[in-house]
Amino acid sequence: MTGLTVKPHLATGAYVAVTLAATTAFQASAAAQSAVTDFYKGRMVTIVVGTSPGGGYDTYARLLSRHMSKYIPGNPRIQVQNMPGAGSNRAAGYVASVAPKDGTVIAAVFATQPLARVLLKKSQINYDPAKLNYLGTATNDTYLCAVRTDAKAKTFKDAFQHEVVFGGTADTGSTGYLPVMLANVLGVKFRVVFGYPGSQQIMAAVEKNEVQGMCGLNWSTINSRYIHMFRSGLVKVFVQDSDIGMPILTKQGVPRTIDYAKTDEQKKIMGVIYSQARFARPYFMAGGVPADRLAAMRKAFMDTWKDKDLLKEADKLKFSVEPLSGEELQKIIGEINALPDALIDKVKAAIRRKS
Repeated sequence: MTGLTVKPHLATGAYVAVTLAATTAFQASAAAQSAVTDFYKGRMVTIVVGTSPGGGYDTYARLLSRHMSKYIPGNPRIQVQNMPGAGSNRAAGYVASVAPKDGTVIAAVFATQPLARVLLKKSQINYDPAKLNYLGTATNDTYLCAVRTDAKAKTFKDAFQHEVVFGGTADTGSTGYLPVMLANVLGVKFRVVFGYPGSQQIMAAVEKNEVQGMCGLNWSTINSRYIHMFRSGLVKVFVQDSDIGMPILTKQGVPRTIDYAKTDEQKKIMGVIYSQARFARPYFMAGGVPADRLAAMRKAFMDTWKDKDLLKEADKLKFSVEPLSGEELQKIIGEINALPDALIDKVKAAIRRKS
């Protein structure tokens, strides 16, 4: 009989221990949530966009800013600040190294920044890319090259014989290094005029026939910002700057650049560059942001892109919304950073302008 009375007693003790542990964990979680709420209440969160106003990156960031507050504990106000320059490297460096590291500043930068080890020279990086805290990406995308229909090169294949002049922001921006890479790796006659602040200014230059086209355009940006130029017949999608491509464009006969690679090495070099399509609209906070605030902002970021009002607005803008979490993005970037130095060196050589 003694044994029968001991078992319930032990079971009760175990139950009490588990209950106490659960209660303690809940209280700790509630306390952390309260601390985050207290911090953000009444504050201003700034999204620093690495492009000029009006382009795709800017419009995505402003879309996020209009809906994210409701998902952040404490419901802070959110503002957008534009800081174009050096292919968004200026904005990335500011958020990573200069801005407060308290969880109130977010960077919205080119997809090149997660690939900083690959795309930038050490002298161009004034921060440690490995120490950034990614919130995630708004969507993935396929890069495209658009060209005026009156250019001599009517098809991508023609570009091996006829020069095409593209507008670009900087060597570190996709509008710059993508056409440079295609010229270096595949041998197409692409020339880039650098110095435009963003895609909006490049496409304005295309309209004026200052340049003939632009590489690094996203399908979502075409549909939301420049569809009139395509419908009028002024420009067309020239090639898919991708190793996967979009089914809708592939069915229309728009080729993929990867199909013109002649060696495995060329395919590997292009594949590294095209990996950024998985994180077409990345957002990060500086290293050093308190863990509880980072966790809250990562959750808020993902919840915002599921917001019904945001999705309705995105649909009107013709914007693709396919978010990837900060944890998943951090893992992808870690894998890229682990690539062999020999391959990275070849990629760096491929995206550099030849003197």
